[in-house]
Parts: sequence; structure tokens; C-alpha cells
Amino acid sequence: MQKDQLLTRRRVLIAGAAATGAAGAAGVFAVGTGDRAARPAAPAAGAQAARRPLKPSTYRLQPLTGHGPPRIAADRVPVRGTPLMRVSGRGRVMVLTFDDGPDPRYTPDVLDVLARHEVRAMFFVCGEMVVHSKDLLARMADEGHVVGNHTWSHPLLTRLSPGRIRSEMERTCDVIEKAYGERPAWFRAPYGAWNRAAFHLGAELGMEPLAWTVDTLDWTEPDARVIVDRVTEGAAPGVVVLSHDAGGDRSQSVRALRAYLPALLDSGYHVTVPRLRYV
Repeated sequence: MQKDQLLTRRRVLIAGAAATGAAGAAGVFAVGTGDRAARPAAPAAGAQAARRPLKPSTYRLQPLTGHGPPRIAADRVPVRGTPLMRVSGRGRVMVLTFDDGPDPRYTPDVLDVLARHEVRAMFFVCGEMVVHSKDLLARMADEGHVVGNHTWSHPLLTRLSPGRIRSEMERTCDVIEKAYGERPAWFRAPYGAWNRAAFHLGAELGMEPLAWTVDTLDWTEPDARVIVDRVTEGAAPGVVVLSHDAGGDRSQSVRALRAYLPALLDSGYHVTVPRLRYV
């Protein structure tokens, strides 16, 4: 898809997200996208045949406003009002997170870099990706990484019914449990677009929502040096970094990780995974 087509599509989707955001009740941090959310009118048959099919995580929108959690009775499962964005802890603690995988082209390289520096990270995986790379989740378990739920097919949850959201989450919990060895304790809404049903259903499935504080924007496929600068300039205690190990060409993300991870460690940061008792 050409650059001008991408810009046109992004404008259409941002307009739709703005309308959604205006209706939101609470200022929940969210980064939206719409690769499946609001497709433009179908082109003529010849143009459609020439257009490449859309893939998950191809597009992103600007931040949008989400809904707060529902009011529930005291005997119901507690529902967090906003996704966690910082991980508290003593010292200079940071968390690295990778979304949309696992991808056999890039995830093994990410795991190799983490292993070389004896660092653990979080991987928010999509169920449909896990089906074809269960061995990578087994490796994540063996090496102490945390695997979170990023839904089955990476849809925009704010456009789905509660039943569809539950299916997306629950199927992914099941496949993670089979491949990783335990059910996930964390979830992240695709594109960071939470709504009250996502918060509620995530809580019912025993998961905490985790957002991020530093977005590498690596899904735009910038030069590795740009990604490195975004991470090192945004580094601070409690920061949660968002990167991707799937959803496109992630070779630059891997190269950037090789550069910024040792730099963070040399600067005195403790890069690790959160424990629920920390938050």
C-alpha cells in the first residue's frame, strides 16, 4: 500500500476514533488503531485485486478516550478503573513488553538478546499466533518471561460485543495455558483501546490490564537508532516500554533491543517483569 493511501486511511480511522472518544466517560489511557475497525468503501474489482490484504497491527491511531469500569456489587470480582501504566518497586526498575507475537522470524532473536543479558520481559501474545509457535511460549516459560493475553485475532475491542470480547480473551487464555503452562495474569487490549466490557471480562478471567508509558512506535518501522533514542530518552523508574515482535518487519526492533538493553543495564536500571504484589 502506498504512503498516500496509508495517510488517507489513517485520517478516516482517526475521525472514527475521535467520535468514539467523545462518547467516553473517563480518561483512560489508550492508543487506538483500526486495521479491522473501519474499512473504507470497497474499490473497483481491478483495484481490489491489486491491493495487498490487510494484516494485524498494520495501522495505529492517535490516543483515544475509553470508558471507565462498570459499577459492581461488593461480592463481585474487583475491576480496575484504568490499565496499569507504571510498575512500582525499589530502585531503577523498568519493564520491557513485546506485543503481537510470537513470530518465528523475530521472537527467537528477541529471546536470544534477553537471554544474553539475563533479562526477563513480558510478551503479550495473540492466540492465533500462538497456535503456530507453541514452542516459543514453552521457551518463554523456561526462561522466566511473563506471557500476557493480547486477544485471539487482535481486533479493536471497542467495536465488539461483550460476547465477542470474551471469546477473544478466553480462547487466548486457553491456548496460553496449554503452551506456556499456566493461565495469563495480565492482558493488554489491542491498540490500547479498552472499554468497560474489556476491563470487566479481563477481571473475571483473573487478569490485570497493563498499558505502557514509553511507546517505541516501532510498528512504523523507523530506523533502529530512532527506537533506541525513544527508549533511552524515556527511561525512568517504573517505566513500561512497548515494542513489538510481530505484526510487520521487526528486524529494526531487534537491532534496537541489542543496543538499548545493555545501555539501560549499564546505566543502573533493573529490567525485569512485574509481580502482582508490586502494583
